[in-house]
Amino acid sequence: MRIAQVAPLFESVPPQLYGGTERIVSYVTDELVRRGHEVTLFASGDSRTTARLVPVVERATRLDAATHDLLGSEFIRELGLVFSHASDFDVIHCHVDYLAFPFHDLTPTPTVHTIHGRLDLPHLLPVYRQFRTVPLVSISDAQRAPLDQLGVRWAGTVYHGLPVERYAFAPEDQGYLAFLGRLAPEKQPELAIEIARRVGLPLKIAAKVDAVDQEYFDQVVAPLLDDPLVEFLGEIGDDQKSAFLGGAKALLFPIDWPEPFGLVMIEAMACGTPVVARPCGSVPEVIDHGRTGFLASTLVELTEAVKRLDEIDRAECRRQFELRFSAGRMAQDYERIYGRLASRRRAA
Repeated sequence: MRIAQVAPLFESVPPQLYGGTERIVSYVTDELVRRGHEVTLFASGDSRTTARLVPVVERATRLDAATHDLLGSEFIRELGLVFSHASDFDVIHCHVDYLAFPFHDLTPTPTVHTIHGRLDLPHLLPVYRQFRTVPLVSISDAQRAPLDQLGVRWAGTVYHGLPVERYAFAPEDQGYLAFLGRLAPEKQPELAIEIARRVGLPLKIAAKVDAVDQEYFDQVVAPLLDDPLVEFLGEIGDDQKSAFLGGAKALLFPIDWPEPFGLVMIEAMACGTPVVARPCGSVPEVIDHGRTGFLASTLVELTEAVKRLDEIDRAECRRQFELRFSAGRMAQDYERIYGRLASRRRAA
């Protein structure tokens, strides 16, 4: 098939540092190429891909100091490029949330949109109500819940997947707990620090601080970092994740929001590292309680779960990752959706 992948422009594909959506776009794009498809990637010019790259901007906008309009003009140009060449593709796969919805009825080329973010925000409901016939892909079944009453057209749920060879299995840990991601209120890093204190284990934090979360970091998190058990590493790149997660006794994921997927959970599992998490959003779909980690709600329960980590077989964590969350499985799921959409369009 001739497939267009439309990526956000905030980060390169794959991202240099943090960036879950762009990382997934990279993995699915390269895997589809490997499986014999003719794939074109619309993304920033500093992206790296085995597909044909159409550079919309020279550099990813988040790391480009010259960029002032992080949303409007660049995305408008990107969508203009994509849909002006729609006839060149058998299917267009968008990863820019609702920005491309209005183009759906303007082109005969089947178009599908993977929704990567949360859907429980009130201002989103009118958008999804108006465009409820646009084919959407959810990244977990839990992600769909806020739109249950709108009659949205779901083409399927596709869990994220990672290249199996990119993450090394670590049969033995190095005795520390890990926190990876964003330092934001909904991620609850302060709870992870308290868990580590209660069990007396070192906690390594590899995370970024977005501008919107700077005040929270300064007032809540920063004072907690002055502890001999806590090591703050800052933001790390994709090439450092395997060693960081593989050395951990567990990944702490004490979130307090409707997580759409939680890529870091399967990154940990890929290294053989179990996950201790609160059962919010997608978490119960990703973590098999007692097999690949533990689900617990309160601070006391989370602390007790960490004390039971020796019950988890790290080899089983890796096996479940390969079975459920590989890039190959993800690409295969998308192939099925592409095929159904193309068949319906031809029939129509």
